[in-house]
Amino acid sequence: MKPKEIIEFEEATKFVNEESDFDFNRRVEKEICAMSNSAGGLVIIGMRDNLDVKGIEDKEIHLFNLWIASAANEKIKPAIYPQTQIIVLEDKKVLLVRVPEGRNKPYCDHKGIYWVKLGSEVRSASPRELIRQFQESKQIYLDILPVQATIQELDKPRFFSFFERNFNSTVSESGLGLAQILRNMNLAKDQNLTLGGLLLFGENVLKTKPFCMIRAVSFKSNDIADDLWIDKRDCTGTLEEQFRSALTFLKNNLRNIQTGNSFNSPGTLEIHEKALEEALVNALIHRDYSKNAVIRLFVFLDRVELISPGSLPNHLTVANIISGNSVIRNPVITSYGTKILPYSGIGSGIVRILKHHPDTQLFDDKSGEQFKITLKRS
Repeated sequence: MKPKEIIEFEEATKFVNEESDFDFNRRVEKEICAMSNSAGGLVIIGMRDNLDVKGIEDKEIHLFNLWIASAANEKIKPAIYPQTQIIVLEDKKVLLVRVPEGRNKPYCDHKGIYWVKLGSEVRSASPRELIRQFQESKQIYLDILPVQATIQELDKPRFFSFFERNFNSTVSESGLGLAQILRNMNLAKDQNLTLGGLLLFGENVLKTKPFCMIRAVSFKSNDIADDLWIDKRDCTGTLEEQFRSALTFLKNNLRNIQTGNSFNSPGTLEIHEKALEEALVNALIHRDYSKNAVIRLFVFLDRVELISPGSLPNHLTVANIISGNSVIRNPVITSYGTKILPYSGIGSGIVRILKHHPDTQLFDDKSGEQFKITLKRS
C-alpha cells in the first residue's frame, strides 16, 4: 500500500515520532476524539506531512499502542475502540490507527472538551453541534425542552378540543389544572411551553421559533435560480396549520389529470395526494429542530422537491427507511402527531410514498445536513 493510497481512500492525520511524549499523547487524544464525533478516520504514525515515510522502531510500537489504548479507554468518555495495524512502506514500519465513527456520541476528552473535525481541522464543538449529537444519541430530545413561550401563549381552544377528543373528558373534568396537564403530557415545563407544546398548540409559533415554517415556491422552470415564479407562500403556525397550508399550495400548483372520457369526469392530482401528505408529514415530524432553517417546498415544471433540515439520524440510510426502519427524533411531536396529522407513527411513511408515487427519489445529504424528497411530475 502506497502512502498516497492511504490519503485518497481515508481521511488521515499524520504524526511523526520525534514529538515529545506529552504533545504526542495529547494530539492523539484530541484527534481520535474528534474522529469519533465526526465520520471516523485514520491516524498514521511514522509518516511526515509531506508523505515522507519515517517509520517507527519495534521497541516504539508497544509504547504507541499503550498511548492509544490509554487515550481511547481511559481519557475519552465514553470509551472508544480504535483498531491498530502495522504495515510496511518503503521497508519501514508504519502504525495505522483506524477510528470508526462513534455510536455513542458525543465524546469528550479528559478535560471535558468535545472535539469535532472539519476537514483536517480539529476544533471544539459548538453548543448547537453538541445539542444535535446528544439528540442523535437519544440522551436529549429537543421537543421536551422549554422554549421562550409561556403557558399563557397556548392556543387554548385548540388544545381543549384535542384533549376532549382524545381523552373523552374536558380539562375541567380531569380534576387537574391546565398547567399540570401540560406538564404531564411533556407539553410544558414549569411555566413555559416545550418545543413540542409550542409547535402543536402554540398561539404564535413564528414569534418564538421564526424558522419553524414551510417556505413554498412554485417556479416557471426547472431551475431554482430562476427569477420567475408562479406562486410563493410561507406556511406558518402550528404543525397542523403548516401541513394544511402546504398541501393547499401543492394542490393549487399541480395539475389535475382527466381520468375518464367524459368532459365532466373528475380529475386526479398528477401526484397522488397520499404521497404528498406523507412527504409533508415526514418533514414536519422528523425534521431536526436544532437547525435554524426552514423546510423548503419547491414546485418545478418537472418535479416537486421537499427539503427538510437535518440528515437521517443514528446511522439510518435511505435503504433502511425504504425498508420501513425509522428512528424517532422528536418523541412528543411524534406521539401527538399521530392524533393531529395523517401519520401512523410506525415507520411506513416512506413506504407509502413509494407505493402511491413510485417515481420518487430520496437523498440523504450528510454534509449539507438535510434530507430531500423529489417527486417527479407527470
